[in-house]
Amino acid sequence: MRAEYTIFDTAIGTCAMAWREFAEAGDPVAVCFQLPEATAELTESRIAEKSGACKCANPPVAISTLMERIRKHLSGELQEFRDVPVDLSAAAPFARRVLEAAREIPPGKTMTYGELARRAGRPDAARAVGRIMGSNPIPLIIPCHRVVAAGGKPGGFSAPGGRMSKAELLAIERSGTQLLFGNFARSQRGRASSRRANRG
Repeated sequence: MRAEYTIFDTAIGTCAMAWREFAEAGDPVAVCFQLPEATAELTESRIAEKSGACKCANPPVAISTLMERIRKHLSGELQEFRDVPVDLSAAAPFARRVLEAAREIPPGKTMTYGELARRAGRPDAARAVGRIMGSNPIPLIIPCHRVVAAGGKPGGFSAPGGRMSKAELLAIERSGTQLLFGNFARSQRGRASSRRANRG
């Protein structure tokens, strides 16, 4: 079945979720999640492009419930998302092990790329783990922001805002309060304005 998506407001800006239904049971599974871009329109454009999904005006109950859990989490009312069904059918076997191991990292905790590589059965594959985290299609649900570099360094983050967004998500989870580093969406608008100014 073709994927569908919806956009929704959160404490840090407009997010988007794409899902499809399992052919066997008809249950929706998450296939893509988009953190806020500079505008709601850009967030929607990104999710549509990444997922190949069509827009849905009335998400199924399971997705509406997940959206509410995400809202709560991003407001500081921390949630566990390990129970959320996700579609990893396109991932290679090692990538799937890495993504599944990353799901076990609880809110407020972090793990290095090397530690995650060991958990996935390849202790020498820290660089590969970094690449897998960088292409994670379902951030937050699969919490790649909790995977950091050795020596306390943050490591990269492919979502909008890069390391600043990663730091903000971790700050929300460590403190149980929202937006310690300011408004996530506003920071994206600032970055977009800077890019336009530089092009001019």
